[in-house]
Amino acid sequence: MTFKTLDDLTDIAGKRVLVRVDLNVPVKDGQVTDTTRIERVAPTIRELSEKGAKVILLAHFGRPKGEPVADMSLKAIAPAVEEILDQRVYFAADCIGDKAANAIAELNDGDVLLLENTRFHKGEEKNDPAFVTALAANGDIYVNDAFSAAHRAHASTEGLAHHLPAFAGRTMQAELEALEKGLGNPKRPVVAIVGGAKVSTKIDLLQNLVKKVDALVIGGGMANTFIAAQGINVGKSLCEHELAETAKSILASASTAGCAIVLPEDGVVAREFKAGADNEVVDIKAIPADAMVLDVGPKSIDAINEWISRAETLVWNGPLGAFEIAPFDKATVAAAKHAASRTRAGALVSVAGGGDTVAALNHAEVAEDFTYVSTAGGAFLEWMEGKPLPGVDILHQRK
Repeated sequence: MTFKTLDDLTDIAGKRVLVRVDLNVPVKDGQVTDTTRIERVAPTIRELSEKGAKVILLAHFGRPKGEPVADMSLKAIAPAVEEILDQRVYFAADCIGDKAANAIAELNDGDVLLLENTRFHKGEEKNDPAFVTALAANGDIYVNDAFSAAHRAHASTEGLAHHLPAFAGRTMQAELEALEKGLGNPKRPVVAIVGGAKVSTKIDLLQNLVKKVDALVIGGGMANTFIAAQGINVGKSLCEHELAETAKSILASASTAGCAIVLPEDGVVAREFKAGADNEVVDIKAIPADAMVLDVGPKSIDAINEWISRAETLVWNGPLGAFEIAPFDKATVAAAKHAASRTRAGALVSVAGGGDTVAALNHAEVAEDFTYVSTAGGAFLEWMEGKPLPGVDILHQRK
């Protein structure tokens, strides 16, 4: 392993450990509505607390743009953290200066303290050296457990690792180990499923994947752009016709790299986008002019599942159809269940991520069966695109 983990931390009783976590959770009427990200970081917090460290949590919430914003205070998140940890969580009204220092001075070994939103200071997103120094004054050790923020070179995600001994928390460790299995050093054949609405948001992703995987399944609205680029009429389907040349370029790159591109052979079409809309299955070359493709059809599902059966590693980002609306969730659910079944049998390493992907796997009730499901969003996507992640790179360097 090329980074230090909590296994490398010994004799930390009484030490001030700054832990960067992701608490950027959805809140409605002052209540946290999804605690997934808190649950993910809880093991790291508990482990450090049980070892007697003074655990000091650093996090951002929302986009306050360097100024205090009342409804972006982390104080509202503290009760949810307390409930999940089943432990008192203290709160400081600032992340630097006297308010932070005084709160830290009151801590006993094993206590947990949440500092106020790091983005209330302009120095956070600028990775300003003076702000980094002020943050570092609060701790003896730095632990980064926020892979979801690792694609940003901010003070609390990258800068601190230059000032303090730096370690990966358990969530960061699990994420990096899963990603290594997914694309870093995978078992082959490797199949990637990429879906979603638009090619324009995933050009870098597709161009990177065709060089790394054995087969690339393209679904969702973006598949229509590839189909149209081959001169096929896609009717009223969501399609970025202006990206035809980009689609052709990706297909050419895949051919050069020996990567099979799997596009829909048939589709489920409807005249209106609503639950229970009248629909029919048509050959992909026979899409009615007044209809739109909202899911891939049964032949396509069989072809996708055949590739999943051949794969030893699966990387998934984006649904195959409009899974939020029945009956256009069939393909996504069928592929997800097949991948989950092979994963449970020990025949497949399955790594998935991205907001819609997590929602789709939860909808299919198989998220728990995948090898790893990332909640990291942008960082997961940038990793799949092959881009550097400053918050990860600095941990490797500090080893």
